[in-house]
Amino acid sequence: MDLRLAGKRALVTGSSGGIGAGVAEILAREGAAVVVHGRDTGRAEATAERIRAAGGKAAIACGDLATDAGGDAVADAALAAFGGIDILVNNAGGRSSDNGVADWLQAEGADWADTYQMNTVAAARLIRRLVPGMKERGWGRIIQVASAAGTSPSANSPQYAASKAAMINMTVSLSKALSRTGVTVNTISPGMIQTPAVDAWLDGIAEARGWPGDRAKSMAWVLDNAVHQTVDRMGMPEDIGNVIALVASPLGDFINGANFRVDGGNSPAVN
Repeated sequence: MDLRLAGKRALVTGSSGGIGAGVAEILAREGAAVVVHGRDTGRAEATAERIRAAGGKAAIACGDLATDAGGDAVADAALAAFGGIDILVNNAGGRSSDNGVADWLQAEGADWADTYQMNTVAAARLIRRLVPGMKERGWGRIIQVASAAGTSPSANSPQYAASKAAMINMTVSLSKALSRTGVTVNTISPGMIQTPAVDAWLDGIAEARGWPGDRAKSMAWVLDNAVHQTVDRMGMPEDIGNVIALVASPLGDFINGANFRVDGGNSPAVN
């Protein structure tokens, strides 16, 4: 299927690795010119080079989106790379580095504030910079990468889950604010996706349980005991990228304000 992305220009934040890199590579494969973002220039350039080697177009824009100055620097570089941005994928984010897996009584105010800056406010910074050009051209896509935790939180990392829930809320509000402009806004909520960080976690589980080096065994244990989903495998970055490519394409014109769970059936809720 031709997704008609040739000629479109995309910025994928947090695309120097993990889910974001998979999304960037798939958008490029479908014909979009992609701006790769990260905080490490070398890692961002490595993703961009993979795209170019596969015949795609890529540039990089580096900076810390958790600050106003960093957000402006990234927006400026992204706009300059291909003369504008048609598709913004707000994928960058994470947890406070100081207390990222804290429970309700451990998470301090700074943990909440830092995590919101990394996820929610970072997305808002780029929306404010890039949406005006989309409105002027009468076409654009904003895609927020939230998390299954945004609608089905656990007891831990409440600041992370709340920041992702806020992004889902932002999507609905912004889709209404941009009504009939040709700019759509949607959310993708991934479940457990096999990224390098998850691989390291799986390796740690294998080591702790006496299966050193047996990642397949630790993955099977996680699916049986920790991640209760209805699909018998972990997700891959391309699973997220494929859905984003469709929603970002002209074929997704009638999709707006939606939250797509791409979680292997992990969520116990209706939506």
